[in-house]
Amino acid sequence: MILLAVGFGCLVWAGAMFLFGRYAVGRNEITLVEREKQPEFAVLIPARDESAVIEGLLESLEKQTVKVKMEDIYVIVEAEDDPTVGICRKHGVGVFVRPKVTLSRARKGFALDEVIREILSKRRYDLYFIFDADNVLASEFVEEMLKSYMAGHEIVTGYRNAKNGNANVIAAVSCLTFSMINTLVNRDRVRHQANIVFSGTGYCIDGKLVDRWQGWPFWSLTEDYEISLYATLHGLATYYNEAAVFYDEQPTRYTQTVAQRVRWIKGYFSARKKYVPLMRGVLSKQRAKNSTRNAGSLAKECIGVKPAILAVVGAVLVVLGGVVMLGRRGEWGWALAVVGGAFVLLYIILAGVTVHILRQEKLDLARSMKIKIVLFNPLYLVTYVPCALKALLRREVAWVKIEHGAKQS
Repeated sequence: MILLAVGFGCLVWAGAMFLFGRYAVGRNEITLVEREKQPEFAVLIPARDESAVIEGLLESLEKQTVKVKMEDIYVIVEAEDDPTVGICRKHGVGVFVRPKVTLSRARKGFALDEVIREILSKRRYDLYFIFDADNVLASEFVEEMLKSYMAGHEIVTGYRNAKNGNANVIAAVSCLTFSMINTLVNRDRVRHQANIVFSGTGYCIDGKLVDRWQGWPFWSLTEDYEISLYATLHGLATYYNEAAVFYDEQPTRYTQTVAQRVRWIKGYFSARKKYVPLMRGVLSKQRAKNSTRNAGSLAKECIGVKPAILAVVGAVLVVLGGVVMLGRRGEWGWALAVVGGAFVLLYIILAGVTVHILRQEKLDLARSMKIKIVLFNPLYLVTYVPCALKALLRREVAWVKIEHGAKQS
């Protein structure tokens, strides 16, 4: 009975979130102030032991339709003898060698904080681009991102495509995870002027924010999601620019995706534990003042896949509750039939969602790989459940490096 009660509670909660998200649509339109002066911008690239891939990113920066000054690119490494250093100097790019790095500071957020503090001690920039070393940019990427910045947005992310989506089905479905965020979350949020969800890198951020922080304050396991919550809390103007395309390398081994997803889930809950109470406090104060300046953005957190995920959890709990009741009556045949039927139905639904995403996205995938994705992605999505359990049960989750380029093959 407890499982049934919790399951039905999740279903009701999911319905309430969906309706509340729809109610929030149309409230709190973002007022943008267009910029007139073209920005001086820096490019920040955390790149510890990334000599296998860094040159591809630097070459794509050199080929941009908007000139990128090589002296305004800062590649962050942890040792002077890192082969990445020689490649960067060949391209005339600046290298920032981090001082002695402890295990607790071996994260992207701390690397960005250190290089930004060094930059601000000497000069300032109007805008900062942040990339992973394995990224490669389409030639119009910077030009398109600057259009969004000039329109008045404060944090902008581009369209994430895959460098190696056809390597194997693991890489393909891993890439599809980010496409789901784009298709099912960010595209809808942009349409309703809500704050978007950032994933990975490939974004730019207003230099005035960096000046205010005097560094980089996002140090969690998932600093990208932390930025998303910070932007919502402070009512920042964020944007998802589908015309700004960049390519990212995906893991090709299942064990790598497990380590990656456990870190994401752990970071997700850690970031929400820190920010959500603050967001609720802000929303309460705004309601007391009868203000909707940022309340609409907070309410629009219900837009996206959260109601759907909660509904799936509720449905699973209801099925489990029904199975337990049948088992107590000794009707195990019916119990197995219910489990089998529920699994088949879930598989069909997830396969349908996968087809929908593939039709909406412009991923560089072969037709045969798309067929494999439709068949395999439902199973891959189900494996998020053990990943979530592992993340919740572990006290600490360390950042694990995923080898890129030739080292991975």
